[in-house]
Amino acid sequence: MIDKKTIIEKGKNVIRIEADAVAMLENRIGDDFARAVEMIAGSKGRVVIAGMGKSGIVARKIVATLNSTGTPAMFLHPSDAVHGDFGMVRKEDVVICISKSGDTAELNQLIPLFKRIGVPIISIVGNLNSKLALEADLILDISVKEEACPYDLAPTSSTTATLVMGDALAMALLEKRNFTKEDFALYHPGGTLGRRLLLKIEELMVSGDAVPRVKQNVPIRDAILEMTSKRLGATCVVDNNGRLEGVITDGDLRRLLQKTTDLTHLTAEMMMTRHPKTIMKDLLAAVALQEMEAHKITQLIVVDEDHRPIGMIHLHELVAAGLGGENQ
Repeated sequence: MIDKKTIIEKGKNVIRIEADAVAMLENRIGDDFARAVEMIAGSKGRVVIAGMGKSGIVARKIVATLNSTGTPAMFLHPSDAVHGDFGMVRKEDVVICISKSGDTAELNQLIPLFKRIGVPIISIVGNLNSKLALEADLILDISVKEEACPYDLAPTSSTTATLVMGDALAMALLEKRNFTKEDFALYHPGGTLGRRLLLKIEELMVSGDAVPRVKQNVPIRDAILEMTSKRLGATCVVDNNGRLEGVITDGDLRRLLQKTTDLTHLTAEMMMTRHPKTIMKDLLAAVALQEMEAHKITQLIVVDEDHRPIGMIHLHELVAAGLGGENQ
């Protein structure tokens, strides 16, 4: 049995070997890579990616990354392809074949079929003299000096290099297509990222009669009743034209009660904080969260163009909507 120190060193060595394999890729990003990006971007079809074994697993991940960043893609299992799934491939598509050796029998069976329908082939291979490399229209070299496996058998460095090459393609295509954060959100509506980029303040704010508001000259007790009934921890204070003049929060009341319990002579205007933080309804809810965090407050008043309060958004609503966590 190996000791703890040896285990740690083994783990670090794997990382060093794979990091070296990735670093070597940088010098291989050249004309073929640029042509591959242009070929895919100019295609009217999809990117069809095929690979066997571990290469197939990596291919599926690359497919997922392409799809989520605006490039339609699908995985084609080479064995299933020769039993009917080849019908998924169209001449408008671009095919990417992944193989460390470049001599995967199941992939080599497909090459004549791809050529028969005239679909261009990009090979991601570790052997530039292999059949798959020689038959391809473009070659992306993912050869590695060594696998992290001590027997140089289990694909480790090579699959990592392949994955990184796929990411490089996807990100270059993202730039080529001018794919924006908003586009990304449309492909991820169910995650936190989608909510951050799509959810508007008006979709979460309370509005209408649910917005707590009192006039400047009302007794402070009426303001307290308004805050209590609306349960948002604050109330807007407005002038006779309905324009926002200030806000009274739970915190304001607590600080007041530390000084006096005699509230009979106080009005809302005497208690309010003037010029409170406000926001517009058409902004992203994530902007409201940023404002609250920056100013250490728990609610924002939503105003219209005339500075009339039309809504209020509370931190609890943002958290409940999933905006308080990390991106998913």
